[in-house]
Amino acid sequence: MRAPFRNALLGVFAAAMLTALAGGALLLHSPAMPEAAEAGPAGGAPSADAALPLPPEPPRLADSPEYEACLALLRGDPEGALARASEWEEKGGGDPARHCMALGLLALGEPERAAPRLERLAGTSQAGAPARAAIYAQAAQAWMMAGDTARAYAATTLALSLNPNDTALLVDRAIAAGAMGRYGEALQDLDHAIATDASRTEAWVFRAAALRHLDRAEDAMRDIQQALTLDPRHPEALLERGILRQLKGDTRGAKEDWERTIALAPDSAAADLAMQNLALNEAGPRRR
Repeated sequence: MRAPFRNALLGVFAAAMLTALAGGALLLHSPAMPEAAEAGPAGGAPSADAALPLPPEPPRLADSPEYEACLALLRGDPEGALARASEWEEKGGGDPARHCMALGLLALGEPERAAPRLERLAGTSQAGAPARAAIYAQAAQAWMMAGDTARAYAATTLALSLNPNDTALLVDRAIAAGAMGRYGEALQDLDHAIATDASRTEAWVFRAAALRHLDRAEDAMRDIQQALTLDPRHPEALLERGILRQLKGDTRGAKEDWERTIALAPDSAAADLAMQNLALNEAGPRRR
């Protein structure tokens, strides 16, 4: 039996998984960089380019030139960073060396090796709770890149046990829950995230998607309109609104939103899904 058209349309939970599996910058929702006093003996560090699937500023577990030099290599020379971290760890580099080593594996496209190392490090580190939560978040996102949403959900839950009101972590866990079809749980986390910080556009977008999957289309449309009020050019919000419009029978409006998604972010997972939805739309009822 063919799936109904409403279930064939692909939205932001699918986009998040595609982005993760492609090794894209899933860490768009990374927890805030903990301050030095919270993270133990960590010091500040400069921001890094966000091109690789690594957080803009990895949490620091120590304050040392060797640590900073290793982390600085991750963007341009991940193989060099991994080699340096391995040698440093053999010489007693401890947690900072192990952290850089795990991030090197992640940058080299080996999330299935990086994830358990990051998870283990977060569990054993003597750093403060915010830094450990951020490393659990890195582990969770590595698990997502490896396609293991259940372990991603579990790692994010550990992160939230250390930092329960972090809206980025709440959104990350909601993404994992939604990817597993657990939309009620996703909704709870997104309710919490929005109650904590109503300015996070992606929280409104993912909550709209969760509501849509729970057959609450009117509530979903209200949320997506709020997301687009915050950011009228948000590709994922337009992807979701297109789905909601299609479900209401507004084929023209859906087409406009999906075409706008493609125009705004042509190389994104959202654009790929918008193109698939347009193809379904063009196929007509007989082929849905």
